[in-house]
This record gives sequence, C-alpha cells and structure tokens, in this order.
Amino acid sequence: MKMDARPPVLATDRLSVEVGRRDVCRALDFTVQAGETLVILGRNGAGKTTLLHTLAGLRDAARGAVLLSGQPYAAWPRGHEACLRGLLAQSQPDFFSATVLETALVGRHPYLGRWDWEGPEDEAIALAALATMGLESFAERQVPTLSGGERQRLAIAALLVQQPRLYLLDEPLAHLDLHHEITVLDHFRDLAASGAGVVMVLHDINLAARYASHVLLLDGEGGHVIGPAAEVLTAERLSAAFGHPLRAVVDGNSTLFVPV
Repeated sequence: MKMDARPPVLATDRLSVEVGRRDVCRALDFTVQAGETLVILGRNGAGKTTLLHTLAGLRDAARGAVLLSGQPYAAWPRGHEACLRGLLAQSQPDFFSATVLETALVGRHPYLGRWDWEGPEDEAIALAALATMGLESFAERQVPTLSGGERQRLAIAALLVQQPRLYLLDEPLAHLDLHHEITVLDHFRDLAASGAGVVMVLHDINLAARYASHVLLLDGEGGHVIGPAAEVLTAERLSAAFGHPLRAVVDGNSTLFVPV
C-alpha cells in the first residue's frame, strides 16, 4: 500500500479474531493509509461484521493488535478515539423522539465538553451533512416518521458530522435505492481522496470492484486474501470464497463478475 510519513489511520498486527471456536481471520496484517478504501468481502456468516467491530475497538481480538493512528485503542484518552474513528453499524437503534437535525448533531458530541451545547458552527456542519444525504428539507422532521432508507441516510449524515479520520462502514447501502447507493459510495470515495481512510463491508462484488482501492476477502474458515482490488478480485478467488462459480466479463475498462 501507499507510503505515508504519518502513521496509518488503521493497522493490524498479526490479528486473529474468533467467534466461539470458529476463526474469522488468523494472523491478519494490513494497513489503511489516508486516501485508501478497503472493502471487506465474504459470504454470509464469514465474520465481516465481527471483524469490523474488532477494528472499531468494540470487541477484543483473540490474538494480535489493532492500531488506530499508530496506537492501540487503550492508549488513547477516553473518548478521543471517537474523534479519530467513526462507525456506521449495520443495525440502527430505535431513535428517540427527536428531529433529524438534533439526531445529526449527535455526531458533534465527541468534540464538546461535558456541559457544552452545540453552537452555530456545529449546526452548520450538521446541515451540510444532511444536504449531502439529500435530507436538508427534513431537518425539523421527527425521526420516527422517516422511512428505512431515510433513517439510513440520517445515520450516515450523523457519521459525516463526526468528521473522523477513519470511517468504518457496515453495509452502508442497506435500505437504499440505486441512486442513493451511488451517492453514498461517491461521497466516501471523495472523503478518501481528501485524506480520510475508509473501511467498508459490502455484499455487492461489482460495487467493491468499482470503489475499493484494496480488498480483504474472507473465506469463512479463518483464511483471507488481502491486497489491491485488481489483484484480489478474480473469478477463481471469488468463486471459492462465495461457494458459487462466477465468471469475469470485461466491459470497456471495467470487469464485472456474474454467476455461472
């Protein structure tokens, strides 16, 4: 991956993750530098979400270490890691009775003192994020009135308001229509280009091929392949990982993978 004088936004050192007695990954080493997008792929049950939660510092590894901007999570002052990494969970909690704007402003809380309130600058950041997700006219709507797709876009907007250096996204396209899928992926590609690191779990192989700079492919049995997307995404590897034959179809400068 790219050389950078700063510590990687995320790194693993011989990371092993387990669920019960089953290995998700063994001795996983990688770095994510600013400007890179790593997509995690694998069949259902391969452990993608479990691995992402481990990378977010929400669960302990069986062995090895996760480094956030060069340090273990435990080395950062309490709460400071939320200024460095943001997580979009696959399942969103039921929202309290609050407006869309109030919910988006939660993303500013890591930057506020214990007794501080959001100010005009925080509100401007939140409104800009809502506009990015096409929710600018929804600012005063009550969250329980939103559809599933609108709630997903609000969760992404709140993450954008957080402005971390590292974005960890678990199925960010859930509940979204095609237009909003591309809008979201385009925006995170732009964030990476402006200096963020992005790690996301996707289920769509062809969107991974379009947006990933690097891919981590889990085989569901503790093994993995990681590297530049063009090297990892082959019909042979994908067929083995997903348990179904795929073939590669070249379309101009793009390669599509279709089931046989």
